Amino acid sequence: MWQVLACGVVVFPGLFFAFRKILPTVFKHWTDADVVLVSERLVSSIHALMATTAGVIVVLSCRGNIIYDRHWLATYFVIWYGVPYMTYDIFAMYLSHYYRYHVKGHEDYKQHSLRTVNSFVRKEFLLVLHHIALLTILLPITLFFRKDQGDFFIGCLFLTELSTPFVSLGKILIQLSLQDCWLHKANGGMVLVTFFMCRIALFPFMYWMYGRHYGIPLYSVPFHLPLSTNLGNSCILAPQVYWFVLLCRKGYRLYQRSRGPPSPPAANTSKED
Repeated sequence: MWQVLACGVVVFPGLFFAFRKILPTVFKHWTDADVVLVSERLVSSIHALMATTAGVIVVLSCRGNIIYDRHWLATYFVIWYGVPYMTYDIFAMYLSHYYRYHVKGHEDYKQHSLRTVNSFVRKEFLLVLHHIALLTILLPITLFFRKDQGDFFIGCLFLTELSTPFVSLGKILIQLSLQDCWLHKANGGMVLVTFFMCRIALFPFMYWMYGRHYGIPLYSVPFHLPLSTNLGNSCILAPQVYWFVLLCRKGYRLYQRSRGPPSPPAANTSKED
């Protein structure tokens, strides 16, 4: 078990360390904050691609009987890579937060301390809570409480990571001062589409698939499931809706900015006699 767990424990911090060493040699003008931010985003994208690939494999393998069909990735991907990544990512997010203020010369950020950790948790509370909830809810459910059922739905949850590479690419393009290029605009559209489809619409889809399996209508599915299942899904879905609203607002602001202010009418310089 420890050898299996070491896969993710080594891979993600190792990639992060490698990117922190390589990026400054390519982008010599970048600050520590820039390097840490892009390194974190690159590792997040790699994990997201791995999770999405695992999700597609599990969903396609278990679509015949969504309750009882099994695939080993549904359990072992969480153990090998899911738990190590979520643990690593909390630390990586903290480093990104720390260096963002450190390079600006903030007095409290001259060195790591409980104050900087507390500031990070308060500023990124929802993200930290999201990671901790996955560690304390998804892991026990995956390992102990499913009774070897529902691999299909675990695979669906892996698919929520599909939007992450697009979110990361947007941040990297901004870091490269390419926020006005067509690629950034196209990527913004992909962020909204993938985020909505794989982090919001995915939950009604899972309920619909469950209802189809048991021959019950979609509106009856919540009453057919345990209260704990509905509460768990609601806790996962709620922050996704909040983040999607923020993304839509940001996208609207960028759209308004791209249109630019209307040109003022030409001044009439002629004089009447």
